[in-house]
Amino acid sequence: PDVILTVNNNTQNFVLQTTPGTSESLKCAVQNHSQAEELLWYRKNGRVDLKAENKINSSDICIYPIRADDNGITFTCKLQRNESMSISVILDVTYEPILGGTDLQTAEEGSSIKLDCNVKANPQAQMMWYKNDSVLNLEKNHHQIYQTSELFQLSISKVLKSDNGTYSCHAKSPLKLEIKDFHLIIEDKKIVIPNEPIIAAAVVVTCTILFGLIARREQIIKLWDLSSKPNSSTVGL
Repeated sequence: PDVILTVNNNTQNFVLQTTPGTSESLKCAVQNHSQAEELLWYRKNGRVDLKAENKINSSDICIYPIRADDNGITFTCKLQRNESMSISVILDVTYEPILGGTDLQTAEEGSSIKLDCNVKANPQAQMMWYKNDSVLNLEKNHHQIYQTSELFQLSISKVLKSDNGTYSCHAKSPLKLEIKDFHLIIEDKKIVIPNEPIIAAAVVVTCTILFGLIARREQIIKLWDLSSKPNSSTVGL
């Protein structure tokens, strides 16, 4: 009979459902072998280090602890002399929604801002934005929603004072409803005074003072010249 590979008694690829914090054991075995068969384990594309006594005809690996990031990871057992003979196990890690993002943000009145709610969940969660504990009323040309598998983003264009408040990112999955608050503060629009007119005005004032001093100097010099000339006298014969 032909050599057969099994993993946890499965002869074909399969999905292993699990949860964070638990441990999972995978046992790869060679059936119908007539000689010592060496086995290899891969985690995605990387080889798993195995002890010499854990390679021949049977090989066990333990995954602990299972983490949310392990969702979708593939473990593959292969026959060393013929790596095309293999069985893969895909981890399906189910976990409650995990939310993240910047809690407090400020924006100047009239500017635009984005609230990024980072989300991870399996199964995927239904997402919704709330403002001050009520479902956010999306206004055309003012609010915009952008969503990917790991991001739920709210964009607000030309913010107003009325946009002040607490925005809540709601992630609802069959496992749990998770909520994260984002506090938005709208500041008064800053008045920017351009530098050019100030510089020009300063130059005009400086030049005016300078010209005034020059004119005054000429008057002072004339008066000085007049006062320095000797008085004329009349001589009688």
